[in-house]
Amino acid sequence: MLKIGHYVDRPGKELGSAQITIPVPEDLETVPGIPQRPSEVDWYSKEYPLESHNVENRAYRQWVDTVTDIRGLRMEHEKLNRESVIAARASGDLEPTARPVEGMDVTLQIKNKARSLGFGEVGITEMNMRYVFAAKKDWVKAELLHAVCVIMEQDYEDTQSAPSGPAESAALDCYRREGAAAVELADFIRGLGYRAQIHSPNDASCAAIPMMVAAGLGQLGANGQLLSPYFGSRARIMMITTDAVVTHDEPIDYGIHAWCQICQVCVNRCPGRALMKDKVWWRGVEKNKLVAKRCRPVMGRYAACGICQKVCPIQKYGMKAVFEHYAATEEVLGKGTDDLEGYTIPGQGYFGPGQLPHFDAEFFDIPQGRLEEYVMERLKEKIKNGTDEEPEQLAQSFGRQMVRAVGRPADFMEELYFNPEADGALPSRSYFQDEPEFEEDL
Repeated sequence: MLKIGHYVDRPGKELGSAQITIPVPEDLETVPGIPQRPSEVDWYSKEYPLESHNVENRAYRQWVDTVTDIRGLRMEHEKLNRESVIAARASGDLEPTARPVEGMDVTLQIKNKARSLGFGEVGITEMNMRYVFAAKKDWVKAELLHAVCVIMEQDYEDTQSAPSGPAESAALDCYRREGAAAVELADFIRGLGYRAQIHSPNDASCAAIPMMVAAGLGQLGANGQLLSPYFGSRARIMMITTDAVVTHDEPIDYGIHAWCQICQVCVNRCPGRALMKDKVWWRGVEKNKLVAKRCRPVMGRYAACGICQKVCPIQKYGMKAVFEHYAATEEVLGKGTDDLEGYTIPGQGYFGPGQLPHFDAEFFDIPQGRLEEYVMERLKEKIKNGTDEEPEQLAQSFGRQMVRAVGRPADFMEELYFNPEADGALPSRSYFQDEPEFEEDL
């Protein structure tokens, strides 16, 4: 039996249910939250600010539409999800609907309301502008200093079938539920006399996990996702920033930072070999770095994958059960079993513990970068490999593609959810209309 270093108490999964106590063995103790070098975080945020995946990898996002096996599912989701995303975009400009009670701390009211709306975890921390994406710095209301961090649970049973349509449908359904609930929560905060800006994960404004960690809702896992006590990586996260009078929560050492180095199930089971075993220091944070160029080709073709989420024992069994088992046996609950590690990839078959699919090099050769960058790379590659086309022909064909690429919104979500010419009121062409030149750009 391992010695327990400390215990973590968390509120019940539902409002009014009993709290749980999670034992953290002494050999898993590191630091609350995540190891950081604050001066490095500051430097990178100033010199190399973060940018949204929807901007930096616009070419990939557009390419996915041409290969995904769940196109119909995503089309339906984007139609249903549009209203809450548009509401979130405008939320920061709305005024409070009441006068606040002077000096009254409204932390408990906000948390109870969030729990009543279906959020399984709620925490409050500072809105850290270091993690805001460059393209959204003008949108984010910096005067709203507090981040209400909320988590909604993705359906358990369907998630265990990943990669599959039902598993991705569970994720998309959760996004829609939390989007609608966030609109209600923001309205509630305005009714307390304060402003509220919704940061929709479907129109991402920042890297939200650092705020979730700072609010005590979990720690960063080796799969690059937040591991929360009840849901593990089966957690859909979002934030609402506000100027309300609130009390901040503190980061917690759940033991995850050390645990993932012992577990390694997601690292070993990733079909694209995209997860790194050893931690590195990246932008001032110690973490297991994801190799995105090996992750995206699998996600794009196989129902958004989700295998690293599915095989996480914290997701499968819950943090309390996993750590109690580890403390008693020094073993990872479920490791090496088909129940935890097995998965089926459409067209490839079933892969049990120790088995991985094989993909050739061409499988990983996909569009990357901004759309105009990808067009330029294709032009350089064509010239380098030799072509029968005259320079004038090349200039004309690639020039036309470049004009189209630069003319489209830099942010894929801008095109997906908003029509720039109609102030965000109409759907874009991205999923909902045929576009003859769509695949030609890629």
